[in-house]
Amino acid sequence: MKRPATTFLFDALLIVVFVFIGTRNHDTDKDVVGVLSTAAPFLIGLVCGWWASSGWKNPFAVQTGIVVWMATVVIGMLLRNFAWDRGTAGAFIVVATVFNAFTLVGWRVVRENVVRRKAG
Repeated sequence: MKRPATTFLFDALLIVVFVFIGTRNHDTDKDVVGVLSTAAPFLIGLVCGWWASSGWKNPFAVQTGIVVWMATVVIGMLLRNFAWDRGTAGAFIVVATVFNAFTLVGWRVVRENVVRRKAG
């Protein structure tokens, strides 16, 4: 992942994986359109997070991941609730927050540690 666009697409894939797992566990939105419709508010949040963090400048930074994660969850939940008229139960908010922290921030933490070890 050398280019910001590739990194952004990887983040987007992680969001789709999150939604895919959720739709399978709850036996809902089984087709591609259903998964993408469920992912849409979070993908919009992801775009907002990349914009807010200027993610293209330093896509691998943990700080970028933190801003992207927070925007993805907060904006995604708000859009899901108000624009998509879908539920935002407390347990779902917790699961989404934790899962997306591990994925959107987690891979950046791992990468940063690997780069540090190789450098010194």
